[in-house]
Amino acid sequence: MARARLEELYNAEIRSQLQKDLGLKNIMEVPKVSKIVVNVGVKDAVKDSKVLKDVVDVISRITGQLPIKTEAKKSIAGFKLREGMPIGVCVTLRKQMMYEFLDRLINIALPEVRDFQGVGNKFDGRGNYNLGIKEWSIFPEVDFSVGDKICGLNITIQTSAKNDAHGHELLKKFGMPFKK
Repeated sequence: MARARLEELYNAEIRSQLQKDLGLKNIMEVPKVSKIVVNVGVKDAVKDSKVLKDVVDVISRITGQLPIKTEAKKSIAGFKLREGMPIGVCVTLRKQMMYEFLDRLINIALPEVRDFQGVGNKFDGRGNYNLGIKEWSIFPEVDFSVGDKICGLNITIQTSAKNDAHGHELLKKFGMPFKK
């Protein structure tokens, strides 16, 4: 099986560059991307359960993997929500699928955002990065025949970095367009 382009780039160039730039003694200390989690919350799924079917279809086309349905953990009467009702979808990407998705996100999808100035620099304190996207229509896999539903999605990039500086440097080497 052929490797993903970003995975080959990481193993050939980025890994050794990061070791030098971060001043790490052992190559095994160099941070890497562990997994990517894509989440979509669908508030309209409470009223119409068929909406979730369209979201599952779109997310499976975007990520290349079938998502799982997430359920409400507790009932909230004000939102007409009952415990166990499906309210979103979630996909965890690893290895080759993860690198292919990251490549499409950085090089194809993010440049499609209107008036794009770059993504934020805020990490979670442990080298992991969260990115919120308002419209899934920036991905080329989404066709507009899905209906008038446009959902946003949350992308979490989990790294093996010890701190935010190492995680930031790793994603910067991959080409993530951070704000200046």
